[in-house]
Amino acid sequence: MTFVEALKSESLENIRRFPKSDLHNHFVLGGSQEYIFGKTGYKIEPVTQALKSMSEMDAWSGKYIGSRFDSPEGRRLLIEATFAQAKYDGVTVLEIGEDVWGLGEFFHNDIEKLIYAFQEANNRIAPEIELRLQIGLSRHCPIDYLEECLKHFWGHKEFYSIDLYGDELAQPIENFIPIYEKAAENGLVLKAHVGEWGTAQDIVTAVNALHLDELQHGIAAAKDESVIEFLAGNNIRLNITPTSNVMLRRVTDMSHHPIAQLYRKGVDVTINSDDVLIFNSDVSKEYLRLYQTGCLTAEELDNIRLNGLKRK
Repeated sequence: MTFVEALKSESLENIRRFPKSDLHNHFVLGGSQEYIFGKTGYKIEPVTQALKSMSEMDAWSGKYIGSRFDSPEGRRLLIEATFAQAKYDGVTVLEIGEDVWGLGEFFHNDIEKLIYAFQEANNRIAPEIELRLQIGLSRHCPIDYLEECLKHFWGHKEFYSIDLYGDELAQPIENFIPIYEKAAENGLVLKAHVGEWGTAQDIVTAVNALHLDELQHGIAAAKDESVIEFLAGNNIRLNITPTSNVMLRRVTDMSHHPIAQLYRKGVDVTINSDDVLIFNSDVSKEYLRLYQTGCLTAEELDNIRLNGLKRK
């Protein structure tokens, strides 16, 4: 059976048998509810209808996550749960990592302990998965604070990429130029969350300011043909999370998701989970939903899957 045939059979079990990438996964919310329940007896319930605002998402996080896992042991459990989920889903390339503030909070500013926590879980739970370890930054943090935290990360070749997330309007993207220049010197793939809540022009501004290789989301580009051409012409990858976009009302429904428009106009796109625990949205479900709603054909989805397995 091919992946195309698996999609057309609408069988999640068969879809999960094929290799896939997950390049946009926030591991704190990206793991297996079943794994967490098995280890703790604590059940996390995903949302069942579209959220009206980010404050509703924050309320969900406060109810089900909160400070429950705010310990070194809790953090390691969430890392393990993410590898367990990825293994179950047939993910063979997984890009996840810790926010820089977590180094001091959970790993006593010992970068080797942080790296080991991810690599050990990878090797023990899912050694077949290629881990691409990521450095996470919050837009809400002062630049001098982030630069101080990052001193522990620079020079460690285990890290594959850097990502900036949080409120796109928290502070000007230009503030992060020194950090991204240093990240480029360290050979990291340069990523940022842009174009989920902001405008199409914000995408161009961010790519040019930070010399980004990839965008997390980037779906606002579909509103401006010149931005679509800019992304395609510069080979900027968009790591898109369709169910998250629908559940946060960034897209009206799956059948009209802009991933189809972007893909068909030559933009490099991948399909990813974002927050499995909130949206009940592992990667195989994303592929199936996009197929069932007629957003993309089975053949197009297979091309996207294979593309996501390639390094930039």
